Formats: sequence, structure tokens, C-alpha cells
Amino acid sequence: MRIFPILLVLAGCAAPGPQGPSRDQEALGRELAGREAGAPHNCVPADSGASGLTVVDPRTLTYERGRTLWVNRLEAECPGLRPLDTLVLEVQGSQYCRSDRFRTILAGSTIPGPTCLLGSFTPYRRR
Repeated sequence: MRIFPILLVLAGCAAPGPQGPSRDQEALGRELAGREAGAPHNCVPADSGASGLTVVDPRTLTYERGRTLWVNRLEAECPGLRPLDTLVLEVQGSQYCRSDRFRTILAGSTIPGPTCLLGSFTPYRRR
């Protein structure tokens, strides 16, 4: 009967502990260093002079426009959202807005992933 307590101790050792920030979040932190956060916006212009939305992790997107880096933190994690995925957005007009729907397509695939919603856009400007 001594095996059961030993198994419990071993199972506790194998349990995952709290994880720190991902490598992608650390890279985003370095990119935001030296920038000042502004008030969140519900919409940002989506013009041809800007780079498109870029995936940081399953809950974070970025959008660079001029000297401003906009960070979009989704209200809920988007399952399967990974860097290098292609984003297919359903936008109304010429802006990216909170609650706009998007899906992802894995490189080399034609089957879209689940539908997710954009969050608010927080501007980070160089000081």
C-alpha cells in the first residue's frame, strides 16, 4: 500500500507549474520598450501604407502603421491561432474594428480555422 502515496508524490512533481511569458510575448515586450501606451481605440484605419495584422500568440495581434504599433488583445483566446498563420478578416469599410470577425488558415492548408473576434486596439507610440 505504500505505492499509492509514492505515485501521488510523483504525479505532483510531473504537474506543469506556472509558465512565464512565451518567447513571442518576450519579443513583443522588447518591441514595445521605449514606446508609450495610449488609450484603447475600437477601430483603426486599415490603409495600404501599413503592414497587416500579425499574430503574436493565441490572444495577441499587432498592427504597425507609421510610428505607431497597435496591439490587439483578443477578449478570448483564439484556438489554433499561431504566428505565420494567414488571417482572413471580415471587415466593414476601411477599418479594423473591435468585434470584426477573422479566421486563420494554416500555411499549406485551405481549410479555415474557427471564427474569432478582434478586441480593442491599444496604440504604442515612440516617445
